[in-house]
This record gives sequence, C-alpha cells and structure tokens, in this order.
Amino acid sequence: MTMQRQELGKSGETMAAEELERRGYAILDRRYRSRHGEIDIIAQDGETIVFVEVKARTTAERGTAAEAVTPAKQRKLVSMAVDYLSRHGLHDRACRFDVVAIDGEGAVQRLVVYPHAFIR
Repeated sequence: MTMQRQELGKSGETMAAEELERRGYAILDRRYRSRHGEIDIIAQDGETIVFVEVKARTTAERGTAAEAVTPAKQRKLVSMAVDYLSRHGLHDRACRFDVVAIDGEGAVQRLVVYPHAFIR
C-alpha cells in the first residue's frame, strides 16, 4: 500500500469518527486488529455496538467508496466483530454494521453514513 493511500485511509477514518461523534456515537476503538483483519471504528450508538467500515475514494475510476464494501468484505467484518464481542464479553449486546463512504477530494468531497449497511 502506498503512503498516499495510507494517508487517505487515516484521513478518512478521522473524518468518519468526527462525523459519527457529531451524530452522537461514542467512539470505543479505532483500528481494532484481530487475526481476521482490522475494523476501522467501533462505536456505541445508544445501547448498540456499531462496527464501522470506512472507505475513501478520490475518484470513481474503480467504483464508489460504498461499492468497495463487497460481500466478501462484509463476511470478514462479521468475523472481526464476533472476535471483538467475544474478547470484550459483549455477547448480549445488540450490534450493527455501518459504512462511512467518502468520495472525491478537496472541496468536492462527499461523506455519507450508511447505518445498518448490511445485516448478518
């Protein structure tokens, strides 16, 4: 992964976390790593644990940011969420999966939050 892509990812995660906090989410963890990969943001919205995938794209050349959350990526997120819930003793908590999609750059950047982006 190039340094430019890493910076885009970190910048996107920061923008996403700020937007989620503005909406009342409490950020519990960022860049949570498990043997299955990494969850960008774990938050709490009311009593619900929210696993958030952040995707940022500067161009739509390879599709939009939201389109990058494929069924394979969704399955991977579910595995990581199960790991997180297990390690933190949160089996009895409601949870959901949100996606924050950031398309474009500079003045034409657009951030969209998709609550309940997919169900497992």
